[in-house]
Amino acid sequence: MDKHARRTALLELLGRSEQLSVEQAAQHLDVSPATIRRDFDELDQQQLLVRTRGGAKVSGITYELPLRYKAASHAEEKLRIAVAAAALVELGTMVGINGGTTTTETARAIALRLVPLALPADTEAVTLVTNALNIAHELTIRPEVKVVLTGGVARARSYELVGPLATPVLAGLTLDLTVLGVNGIDAQDGASARNEAEAGVNKLLVERARRVVVVADSSKVGRRAFARICGIDAVDVLVTDSGASDEQIKPFQQAGVQVIRA
Repeated sequence: MDKHARRTALLELLGRSEQLSVEQAAQHLDVSPATIRRDFDELDQQQLLVRTRGGAKVSGITYELPLRYKAASHAEEKLRIAVAAAALVELGTMVGINGGTTTTETARAIALRLVPLALPADTEAVTLVTNALNIAHELTIRPEVKVVLTGGVARARSYELVGPLATPVLAGLTLDLTVLGVNGIDAQDGASARNEAEAGVNKLLVERARRVVVVADSSKVGRRAFARICGIDAVDVLVTDSGASDEQIKPFQQAGVQVIRA
């Protein structure tokens, strides 16, 4: 396990237990106590946990992992989901997409799928409307992809623009499709996010789209997060991974949602 994956695992462990000793963490991750101490010290410097005597505890701001630490979680599943979701996007489509690791992979997959090697000059293969700074930064260098940013205040943890400044931009646009990353999706309560400001912008992306595709790995299926984005009636397609069981999927199908397991 490399340093990035190990520290991601540490933060996830700490998020579940709220407090960890060096010995507990070392045993769980099968590494030396000295390695755990170094990890704890560096994560404490980044204000992602609070160092204690003999261990670490949850910081007041560690309820949500920063994007750079989320990427290692369910990475293979997210790649498969991204490719399956990108297959739903046609040439010339106006696509809304929010921030997150799965949506970032989906944006990359959309660009790879829709941008041919030889495209007429000044031709746009896809218009991408996003509140994610990292997605916009990565795809702006592709001249065939028209990137529109929503505006708003940047959140350091997710690289997303949030707040009322996004409203006038989105109110003036129409979208063929919104690809929505979520922290939870439940057949009764719909799609949700951990952060209420992100959920507000996500709700606008949903409302402006003709179709909504939720991309969520199986760990998020059947779960709820703090802030509601939309009801299940607003979701047309759920793209998840093969780890989602028939029991998990059935309520969504009964609600009229098309489910794709990648």
